Amino acid sequence: MTTGEPAAPHGKTLRVPCLHNPPDDQLEAQLQTEGFVWIDLEDPSDDDLEKLSKKISLHPLTLGDARTFQQRPKIEEYEGYMFMVVFGVDEDTASGGPLLREVHLIISGDYVVTIHRGPFASLADLRRRYDDQPIRSEQFLVYKVLDAVISTFVPVLGRTDDDIDNVEQEVIDDPTPEQLRRIFALKRDLVAMRRVVSPMRDMFARNADRIADLPGLETDDRLYFRDLYDTLIRVSELVDSYRDLLSGATDMYLSTVANRQGEINKQLTIIATIFLPLTFLTGFFGQNFGSLVRWMNAEWVFYVFGLGLLAASVAGFGVFFRRKGWL
Repeated sequence: MTTGEPAAPHGKTLRVPCLHNPPDDQLEAQLQTEGFVWIDLEDPSDDDLEKLSKKISLHPLTLGDARTFQQRPKIEEYEGYMFMVVFGVDEDTASGGPLLREVHLIISGDYVVTIHRGPFASLADLRRRYDDQPIRSEQFLVYKVLDAVISTFVPVLGRTDDDIDNVEQEVIDDPTPEQLRRIFALKRDLVAMRRVVSPMRDMFARNADRIADLPGLETDDRLYFRDLYDTLIRVSELVDSYRDLLSGATDMYLSTVANRQGEINKQLTIIATIFLPLTFLTGFFGQNFGSLVRWMNAEWVFYVFGLGLLAASVAGFGVFFRRKGWL
């Protein structure tokens, strides 16, 4: 990723205050200045958004969208500003949990406003890094905000890659239902990411450059937004690849379990087959036939026809199973 330079284009020095949940008087004073400002609102109330709307003259539709979460990624143009919905992920959320983080942005030539629920570590780090520090341009800060949100997919996908490798090895060694639950949890994560990454990729492919056309926004290199598009392409390809790997891991688990069940069934079948002639012989010679009773007066009859036939049947089936490769 591009890290930026200390000086703005044309030799000017640009410093942008990064305000986190600012009080009304500080927000009012900052908006009255001619400088660019980043306003980061975490868990704002409806009253907070209403006051902000009056200060920066938001359209009622924008105010409604800013209050409503669980939207799809989108860019909407209004007079003098843009409203965006983008998504990142929470790196600290375990697999199968609420991974996605939705961020609303309002971008104009005088400010960029970010609205999100709960703390977002990537945005907090970015505020600390750029608060009142020299930056290239206003557009560069907008790019860094978007990049901070979108780049959160990369470490989570790296963790997913490691988890897939581990679960595949465990399935080969000793498949258990816990591994199948982990596979399904990872699949849910990838499905959730794919649901937002693909629309964001298409959104940046078509509309990202329009941010640079906002009136009053100090522009910079348009390649910044192309870099965001490249990141989303890479994330989208990784998500699809890992989904295929998890499908393969699921098939591997089911095949391994089926093979083990087949091995157990084969062993039980061998045991049952060996005991089949034994049961027949003991049942046959156990019948109350007069001639058989007279034969049994000779001791050799017991060893030959009794124990001998039983041993011969076991040995015969043993040779048969070994030739078939079942033993």
